[in-house]
Amino acid sequence: MIEIKEALQKYFGHSSFRGLQETIIKRLMEDKGHCLVLMPTGGGKSICYQLPAILFEGGTIVISPLIALMQDQVDALKRKNIPAEFINSTVTPSQRAERLKSFVEGKTKLLYVTPERFRKLEFVEAIKQANVSLLAVDEAHCISEWGHDFRPDYSRIAEFRNLIGNPLTIALTATATHDVQKDIISKLGLTKNEIKIFHEGIERPNLRLETSDIFDENETLSAIFKILDKYKGAGIIYFALIKKLEYYSQIIGDKGFKHGVYHGKLEAKERKRTQRDFLSGRQNLILATNAFGMGIDKPDIRFVIHSEIPSSIESYYQEIGRAGRDGKDSLCMLLYNQQDLYTQMEFIKWANPDADYYSRMYDLLKNNLDAVNSMGVDYIREQMSFKDRNDFRVETVLAMLDRYGVTEGSVDGKDLSIIAAMPSELHDEKYLKEKLMNDNKKLLSVVNYFKSVTCRRVYISDYFGFPGEKPCNNCDACN
Repeated sequence: MIEIKEALQKYFGHSSFRGLQETIIKRLMEDKGHCLVLMPTGGGKSICYQLPAILFEGGTIVISPLIALMQDQVDALKRKNIPAEFINSTVTPSQRAERLKSFVEGKTKLLYVTPERFRKLEFVEAIKQANVSLLAVDEAHCISEWGHDFRPDYSRIAEFRNLIGNPLTIALTATATHDVQKDIISKLGLTKNEIKIFHEGIERPNLRLETSDIFDENETLSAIFKILDKYKGAGIIYFALIKKLEYYSQIIGDKGFKHGVYHGKLEAKERKRTQRDFLSGRQNLILATNAFGMGIDKPDIRFVIHSEIPSSIESYYQEIGRAGRDGKDSLCMLLYNQQDLYTQMEFIKWANPDADYYSRMYDLLKNNLDAVNSMGVDYIREQMSFKDRNDFRVETVLAMLDRYGVTEGSVDGKDLSIIAAMPSELHDEKYLKEKLMNDNKKLLSVVNYFKSVTCRRVYISDYFGFPGEKPCNNCDACN
């Protein structure tokens, strides 16, 4: 069999491994041991399963939560002549059948799927026939209800593993606290003795971590312009609110700084064009909500500014990890305004409806589905919260019912249907209150990060359960 270093050169064009990549790959290939990989954004997680996938006799299933991300990864693999495909809701039934057949027959080496795919009986029956050598669970923090991006179908991965013969498994994430790590291992159907944890800590010494106490809009703009004047390379400015993003976009544009805008309300075509322009270097500056960044592998991002505080250390760490992937000095600036804290607290409130709200909305959808599909979200909001446009509980409940497999289709597509009963978790007031408290604790951790007088990198390492990190000497708390 081809040597792993030879394969690295042949398929990926690299002459040597980075960090723990080689150790992880040897654990999979030589020891046949399960792995949980905690590696910073941009640290090279994908190679850890893609290279073994090429060399193993059977196929590799990659469970990934994001359709855009799996599409980008498959495109990149195909450019390297590695047989890879994806199956998700964007694929036609005939394409699905063809791709599934190719994987079962061993012609496709890597098959990327969303966890929701395992709800489909025809997929499950077909995949049981495949020779699966490796299961890779990307963005593994989605497994944990205490993670920052929980997806209920991820929590059924032990069941999926069982269906495909409990293959060798690697779970990968950039962000998992100690509790989330334990939850990931348990939800994979493994014990801590069966799986080895690999972590690289906060291995990004070129990132300069800074915070600034901001009082008002003038101070925010002054801090942004100071960075835009100093750093001539590519950069991202993150906003929590679309309305605020659009307002600042106007002012920044009037000052002569050309930029792109990216948020969830733009059409998919426009979002894609903005992303392409940024990756190609046609556009150097992006103003975005946290909808932007997954799968962005641009090595020369010189600064990431958070103009409003993020909701958690997890999302903050993931977003700053997009800076300086080429190893050159880059700035990560967090602008802290007390007022923005209240915005995030509102978000958390709307993201955590109580059991009564879930029940009322489920009944509304069940009894008035025709009206919901013909009149849309505004009709639901009118029935549920008297047209309060700042109340986003309707969107939260629709998203959660979809994630739990209660509904199929969408209100926007006018084809929403109810296919299952409400899960017990969404009836459980105690569970929902616990989740609300957990989200508030995550926000408090961001406040404590800002107020910390010790090294910022040490604070982040301690938060993720990796004590013993030495002061970085490259943050505003160190010098």
